[in-house]
Amino acid sequence: MTGGTRRRPRAARRSTVAAIALMVGGAGLIAVNTYASASETNETNQSGTTRLAAGAAGSTVDCPEVADSLPELSEKALAGVSDELAAMDTQVTDAYQRLTRMGTAPGAGEKVKGEVLDPLEKSRAESIGRITDSIGKSTGERPSGLDDLAACEVRTAPGGTTGNGSGDAGADGKDSGDKGSGDQGTGGDGGTPPAAGGENGNGPEATDFVDIRTVRPNVNRAPEARSGASRGSFSVDCGVNENKNYNTDNVIVAPGVTNGAHHTHDYVGNQDVNAFSNNDTFAAAGTSCDAKGDKSSYYWPVMRVQDGTQEFDQNNDGGGKEGNVGKILTAKQAEIKYVGSPTSKVVGMPKFLRIITGDAKAFTNGTANANAHFSCTGFEDKVQLTDKYPICPKGSDVVRSFAFQSCWDGQNTDSANHRSHVAFADANGNCAGGFKAIPQLTMRLVYSVPTPVIANGQVKNAYAVDGFPEQLHKPINDHDDFISVMDQNLMNQVVDCLNKGRNCGAGTPPENGNGAGKGDDDGGNGNGESDDKGGKGGNGKGDTGNGGATEAPAKGGTPNGQDEAKGSGGSGDEAVKSGGTAGADAPRTESTVASEAQRAQSGANPGTSASPSAVSRPEGGEDQEPAGSVNPAPQAEGSQGSLAETGSQLWPAAAGALMLCAGLVVLLRSRRHTARR
Repeated sequence: MTGGTRRRPRAARRSTVAAIALMVGGAGLIAVNTYASASETNETNQSGTTRLAAGAAGSTVDCPEVADSLPELSEKALAGVSDELAAMDTQVTDAYQRLTRMGTAPGAGEKVKGEVLDPLEKSRAESIGRITDSIGKSTGERPSGLDDLAACEVRTAPGGTTGNGSGDAGADGKDSGDKGSGDQGTGGDGGTPPAAGGENGNGPEATDFVDIRTVRPNVNRAPEARSGASRGSFSVDCGVNENKNYNTDNVIVAPGVTNGAHHTHDYVGNQDVNAFSNNDTFAAAGTSCDAKGDKSSYYWPVMRVQDGTQEFDQNNDGGGKEGNVGKILTAKQAEIKYVGSPTSKVVGMPKFLRIITGDAKAFTNGTANANAHFSCTGFEDKVQLTDKYPICPKGSDVVRSFAFQSCWDGQNTDSANHRSHVAFADANGNCAGGFKAIPQLTMRLVYSVPTPVIANGQVKNAYAVDGFPEQLHKPINDHDDFISVMDQNLMNQVVDCLNKGRNCGAGTPPENGNGAGKGDDDGGNGNGESDDKGGKGGNGKGDTGNGGATEAPAKGGTPNGQDEAKGSGGSGDEAVKSGGTAGADAPRTESTVASEAQRAQSGANPGTSASPSAVSRPEGGEDQEPAGSVNPAPQAEGSQGSLAETGSQLWPAAAGALMLCAGLVVLLRSRRHTARR
């Protein structure tokens, strides 16, 4: 019978169908958006290279550094050892790349051991065996303990490189948090594995960046100069590598080995530097320096912005094949300057002296040799970062600074680990027994960098320094290299200038004019040589008088502080007030970073007096800006990205949620209408 059957009105059926359609469509949009977010770390970038899975990108291969345990070697023995050390770098890089291809599937642990760690340990053991044989033949005694350095491990990269430790910089430059309870992130809570970062999946990550305006000032005062100090400075102008002289070699660490650096270097100064160069070719080469007597090689890892640009090395070793991708940035300024010692006169550098400052493997090696410094123009005298890349305010540029070792053993131009023949001065500026003070090389590289934007735990428009792929593009790996190839006449000028307290070289005014002083007795009336032509330097009077203000990174020049005389400080850029500390508080005519390096042997990270993580908030809360900060308007809305950026990523999910809610409302109203009928 059909008489008792009640049919649903046509309008109600249509409302129900419409409601179901809205609900299904909304749920679909939410699902698509969620899937897209989840699969971001496995996407294919513009170069066609598939990025690494999140778990793989958060892990790296950690091996003991063999070079740090080598005895001193003859030049002949060192050549053979260097070949094997370079081979071991390649072994680690290859192992890391195998690791990243595995991902984090169930049971991957045993697979990693069998296919990554065991073969790596075997190849490293063979290389170590050849190293000990070579040393034994050269010295008659085989070194012990090297065999214990063959084994490596896989560890998950924490959000930062220094564990859970935090704390303010102490008066002696040592961080009160030390390395932190996490100890490189392998202990303590260690944090959770980060999402895949960077255009090629091996960094940097969002946690590698910090808005510099949120960092508490952490730069301490330089050691006070003593009577007899060498207060002068000598600047050289070698350009910014406008001619794009690049390669991925490292003639200091891996002579004779192509792609010994596994990353690309900028070169200024000597124009014939590659894996196969030697002292003879250095001496015969041309130079990009204005002073043609300076054929020194100044080189550093390039910095890139990961914007999808396919550079010339996109498919090359050391470039895109090893995770170094994006547009290479040429520095807008490369300031190279030699400064003196706060405690003594300096002696000349020997020709062909080789110095490396910083550690290209500091992320896995630890911070013992780290010497990275990042800041922003206008903040350099207040904040220096070691393991974070700064996000600079609008109108401010990114700055990389280096201060090289300033003490030399008086005999060797290199050493087995490329470090022990030179050293940093102690916290008071003194060289250790048997070491002599030499002109300290300082460098300041300024970059115009597109602003990184951080949203949903990801960083877009990231920039990073090139490095070994397994180092995950962490900023703490930054380093700089130098080979001294000055002719004797020019080196004598440098020493004389520093020891007599004058400011000489490129960009300095003529002597006895309104610039560098006459010498030991009377300081001239000098103009600050900063980016914005900072104010006048004070008049130096007395037997330690120093010519005008020098180039200071904080725009405005360091005033002429003296040991036994008064120096009146000059005023610089209004936004910065004054560059450096006035009067007796600024006895040295050098940059802030250069002065910090004198503290390196006091137990702190070489070259910095700041907290290793250097991301502490200012007192008074998260939103309070550090004292003396400039240019308060950010380029982006803080470190979390703009609302527009966030909205562009979330609108599909938001639209889906609205559709879903609308569908539910229509359905409920339709059912109530049907019930009333």
